[in-house]
Amino acid sequence: MLPLEGLRVLDLSRVLAGPYATMTLADLGADVIKVEHPERGDDTRHWGPPFAGDESAYFLSINRNKRSVGVDLKTEAGVDRVKHLAVGADVVIENWKRGALEGMGLGYEALKEEKPDLVYCSITGFGPGPDEDRPGYDFLVQARAGVMGITGFPEPDGEPTKVGVAIADIVCGLHAATAILAALRRRAQTGEGARIEVPLFESTLSWLANRGQEFLVSGEDKGRLGNGHPTIVPYQTFDASDKQIAVAVGNDAQFGRLCGALGLPDLADDERYATNPDRVANREELVALLQGRFSQRTAEEWVEKVREAGVPCGPVNALADVFEDGHVQGSGMLQEVEHPAAGTLKMLGSPVLVDGGRLPVRRPPPTHGQHTERDGWE
Repeated sequence: MLPLEGLRVLDLSRVLAGPYATMTLADLGADVIKVEHPERGDDTRHWGPPFAGDESAYFLSINRNKRSVGVDLKTEAGVDRVKHLAVGADVVIENWKRGALEGMGLGYEALKEEKPDLVYCSITGFGPGPDEDRPGYDFLVQARAGVMGITGFPEPDGEPTKVGVAIADIVCGLHAATAILAALRRRAQTGEGARIEVPLFESTLSWLANRGQEFLVSGEDKGRLGNGHPTIVPYQTFDASDKQIAVAVGNDAQFGRLCGALGLPDLADDERYATNPDRVANREELVALLQGRFSQRTAEEWVEKVREAGVPCGPVNALADVFEDGHVQGSGMLQEVEHPAAGTLKMLGSPVLVDGGRLPVRRPPPTHGQHTERDGWE
């Protein structure tokens, strides 16, 4: 039995943050019905190429383990059907423009009248405040919330860079799933439902983490450091003779072992590098010395040697390398599922293991409106 088996989730969200949250719940066993426009469907169905059958890879990546119904919310019959589904659900999640669903009678207060213990989660662009009615888009939020200001290489050659996936949406979706589970825990104890709001912008601010707190403490913005770390050295990439590797030295003992593996044992006793604060203060000189040695062998040779010394180290992989990685191949993260339009579909599964087992892909991502003819939560 999966942890959320028996939980009903009505998904009125689109694109990424909301669907990522509902996929997280679906992976854990929840029955998720995704409501889509009867003609267009979710926007991400068209975000390609590439496509598998008629489905975009983008849509496939975030909609496994769900059902899809096509409903026209501009009609009274469509609104009535969604209201019926909502009253039969434990959770409703939506990311419509603020106030839009309230105007249809599908807001929290209206649904609460018929379902007092409903957990209702809204994903918004911005929380209460001056910009609460502005839409939120991952790229703009990464820029405004400072993520791009600390991502990328420093000037003069570098420039601010977004993260390679829509990480603001994904983190927001994870916050939403967490908040929903917390509300369900409270409901189990008190019988009360909840109105949850998870804004994209504030979610992104929250994962500035140490970089944000460092600025609040010191008033100093260290800006973009490329692949370096603001307060740990060496914790970055180095160029081997053929490709880059990542080395993560987390303490002074590991630094000593790294120096031994590199054949530079004297560096560990040098007063300029003996402790991490010393290494941070003398970052440029130390990194140049280490780089000189790393460039003398291949990435494979260094990864093996440094790992043997007990220091975290690994290759910087392209996607082709990632999916050939031995651990990826043997971890159960790659799963195959039969899709009605795409045939045998290989996809990434959930990272979560329960009782030692990988959460399964129980349903392939649904085709557009695949389950429209069903009555509801059967």
